[in-house]
Amino acid sequence: MKVGSLFAGIGGFDLGLERAGFEIAWQVEIDPYCQRVLAKHWPAVTRYTDIRSVNWQSVQPIDVLCGGFPCQDLSCAGRKQGLQDGTRSGLWADYVRAIRVLRPRFIVVENVSGLLDNHALGRVLGDLAECGYDAEWSMFPAAAFGFPHQRQRVWIVAYPQCIRRNTGRNEIFINFQRLHSQRGTDALRWMVENAGSRDGSISRDLRNGNGIPGFMDRLRGLGNAIVPQIAEWIGRQIMKVETNGSTQHH
Repeated sequence: MKVGSLFAGIGGFDLGLERAGFEIAWQVEIDPYCQRVLAKHWPAVTRYTDIRSVNWQSVQPIDVLCGGFPCQDLSCAGRKQGLQDGTRSGLWADYVRAIRVLRPRFIVVENVSGLLDNHALGRVLGDLAECGYDAEWSMFPAAAFGFPHQRQRVWIVAYPQCIRRNTGRNEIFINFQRLHSQRGTDALRWMVENAGSRDGSISRDLRNGNGIPGFMDRLRGLGNAIVPQIAEWIGRQIMKVETNGSTQHH
């Protein structure tokens, strides 16, 4: 399954989904520092600079569209201008523009817990519904995956409304709830340790968090990344849904 990565940052989504068995088709990222990181690790992948100027009609079709759109206008550390007035988080509108043209089979969205405020989540879910997508969502802390910090984030997985799921609602995230309640965080930590980081190890130091190597600008790296292990876990759930044939077309 091919992936299009929006607001790719330093490639946290890309790394996680690659580990889950996906292929990165293209990336969109405007920051020059992040572009250099992406070019190093995905030299053969097509990159676009500004999401506002991409002609989606000419972009390679993909199965999964992923990305954590800018959080500055939703974060408790910002002015909380929201999606309507915020110039950064308002780029969600361009995310929606891509969805309408590309019509991916799955959409994976990540953002800060502030997405739950100011009716922002309702706007995101409403936009997805207008595009013809059902969605399920949950909030995962990095600590649940074995890391020494909270990093609470909202994760959304959406799929076309024409797909009927035999096992009912919340098919992706219900597995997280069951795993977390039945086996506890030790089971999740085991998954993280087996997945590993790019160099096969997982740092327990905050400033080395999420497997970011020591020679990188850590603060800039962490500020432009998601936890790859969470993206990997979600990717594996999507793969499981597809492999088990639990989706049927009307």
